[in-house]
Amino acid sequence: MKLDDVRHGFSNVWDSMSEGWHRLRDGTVGALTRFRPGEQSGLPEKSAVDDGFYWPSQSWSLLGGDLFEDERRLVVRLEIPGMDKDHFTIEVQDDVLIVSGEKRFESESTEGRYRLLQCAYGSFRRVVPLPTQVLAEQARAVYRNGVLRVELPKAEQSTPRKVSISVD
Repeated sequence: MKLDDVRHGFSNVWDSMSEGWHRLRDGTVGALTRFRPGEQSGLPEKSAVDDGFYWPSQSWSLLGGDLFEDERRLVVRLEIPGMDKDHFTIEVQDDVLIVSGEKRFESESTEGRYRLLQCAYGSFRRVVPLPTQVLAEQARAVYRNGVLRVELPKAEQSTPRKVSISVD
């Protein structure tokens, strides 16, 4: 085997890994969501958890989502498990859907220690860019089985007008 063959093979592997990393990063950049524990989060102190990676003030989670569009509506689905529907705030601001809330920790009722604590808890804000104007006041949301589904009727697209302007 020649040194050039080894270099070429290594280059192909590196390019493939690099492309995969970029696709992963680009595909999840909007879904990666920071959770900031607050007074109502109820998280245990670091000393009460054996997990070396547990840090109560720093928590991230992927809130995966789908955006579907047809002729009359947009449908946004976000996976946000472990919450109560009353803990969400949903807004449309300009051309984005903003879902915010607080996921609260529920401790076990018996004495013991947490050996692993990987779920994200605290307040969060997830922003989903909308590709077209919507009628926000007619939107409907349903939260079932850990999935928030927001249906947004599309606004009527104004037809382009041609206006002649005279020059003085």
